Amino acid sequence: MVRISAFAVEQWMDAYETSAKHNLAETCSASISLNDLLALASKDNLVDYSQKQVYGAIRGTEALRTNIANLYSPAGSSLSKISAEGVLVTNGAIQANFLSLYTNVGPDDHVICQYPTYQQLYSVPESFGAEVSLWKSDEEKGWGMDLEHLRALVKPNTKMIILNNPQNPTGAVLQREELQAIVEIAREHGIMIHSDEVYRPLFHSLDREEDIPPSILEFGYDKVIATGSMSKAFSLAGIRLGWIASPNSKIIEACASARDYTLISVGQIDDSVATHALSQPCVDNLLQRNLQLARQNLAALDAFINEYSWAVKWTRPKAGTTAFLKFVNKDGRAIDDVEFCKVLQEKTGAMLVPGSKCFGGDVDFRGYVRMGYVPENQVMVDGLKALRHFMADEYEKLPPAN
Repeated sequence: MVRISAFAVEQWMDAYETSAKHNLAETCSASISLNDLLALASKDNLVDYSQKQVYGAIRGTEALRTNIANLYSPAGSSLSKISAEGVLVTNGAIQANFLSLYTNVGPDDHVICQYPTYQQLYSVPESFGAEVSLWKSDEEKGWGMDLEHLRALVKPNTKMIILNNPQNPTGAVLQREELQAIVEIAREHGIMIHSDEVYRPLFHSLDREEDIPPSILEFGYDKVIATGSMSKAFSLAGIRLGWIASPNSKIIEACASARDYTLISVGQIDDSVATHALSQPCVDNLLQRNLQLARQNLAALDAFINEYSWAVKWTRPKAGTTAFLKFVNKDGRAIDDVEFCKVLQEKTGAMLVPGSKCFGGDVDFRGYVRMGYVPENQVMVDGLKALRHFMADEYEKLPPAN
């Protein structure tokens, strides 16, 4: 019987999200309504009300898959491109990740996973009987990755390298040169690369636009898979739509075959909404809205951290919607992050996610919390106000981590 570890972060969200007054744990860019979406690019309707609600296009409409493919083919780029045939539409990125891992990883395989990251990316391969090695980020180097460590982790049976770029929960970014080196290592050993790029392309804090890294699909290596969704960067979590993309038709066909057992098709209405959202000029307008919101809210978070620099440490995120903050007491010891999150929400209604519980167990990340900083600006302002009150009235009562 397949056994899988409890999905800690999702269970925490399920337990606390609905009662939160100030949700600073949400990882999606501030959600938009269908009316908001129409305002970003003029169109009479998002949905054809005369259309019969049959299953529709099994793999996603060609229009939607073309728009997704265009996300990996910037105008004027000479980099390798994928076509609509290289895209498989799924029920969110969570299904895309599961299908990719289910299709390509099994017993006797070895997998290397960037860490910390979304638990699905290492717990699911483990549940299939694979051995998983964690390729750990170094916070002292801005959550950077050691490529020599990656080389040392490779084994004769290494089947896949799993990346998360931009990285959840740290907001760190693997740059072009690092990605190129990872591809070269994978090519040398015939290893697949699975890259969860669900926070792409929210690169809001890089020094230069030229520093924006390519997708893993754009390096001319065909044993690659990228996953994405409409939830994080595109503010449409409610339509539950994601995708698998690869230049390798065999990978797409294998994933499509496994997908038949989990999903006939996404809803026609969801397909239509996503098609419009990813069309021009709507997609550019939507991303600009979210990039501006991320920068505005990060400035507010910066001010809070500067105010409480004795208690809060961080590496400022470069991209995405999440930050990983470490809270310490007056003696510099990590506080009990689980107790912190529970008491904070009980006293103020502000919600955060504890790092030691949701990103690697009790040993790793004691004192850390994940914050989502791209809600509506007023949510961020009110949440930080509640957090300030807590810091003044309750924080020093918290116990240190064991």
